[in-house]
Amino acid sequence: MHTKINDFIIWANENGWDIAKKSEPQLNLDSSITSRYKTIPNDYLEFLSVVAKCITPNEMTWFICEDEFNNSSDSEFKWNEYELLSLEAADDDSWKSEITAWWNNYLPIVMSVDGGYSFYAIDLANDKGAIVRGTEPEFEEAEKVANTLEEFFELMMSNSIEL
Repeated sequence: MHTKINDFIIWANENGWDIAKKSEPQLNLDSSITSRYKTIPNDYLEFLSVVAKCITPNEMTWFICEDEFNNSSDSEFKWNEYELLSLEAADDDSWKSEITAWWNNYLPIVMSVDGGYSFYAIDLANDKGAIVRGTEPEFEEAEKVANTLEEFFELMMSNSIEL
């Protein structure tokens, strides 16, 4: 997988992305993340240990990296912004529980405000490791776009998925 991450970094640089590698490969995710998401796939952890930031050329779409997960970035959006929006829209405890339960099984990895709010997330429960895409207003009605993170990178590099 490390080769695929390097291929993606090279591709992103060549395509005008604002991408920065981490100076040290240590990954220190906040305990609120690691306690909620106990089975984060190794390939995504590897990505997080290499990439510090990864933003599309129009700055409207970005990967959620370590600083975002640790709430130490200068982004106006929290890493779980779309979950928070869904919870804000929910008008009863049962609905709020369903929303939280859904997000407990899907780790958001990319956020976008390009043409509306959308995200990509890793399925941690049903189709483990698959990448899904959700959009407003019903973020939790996500559709599978790739079987693995590696396939997701390949789809981006072949322009089969636009971010």
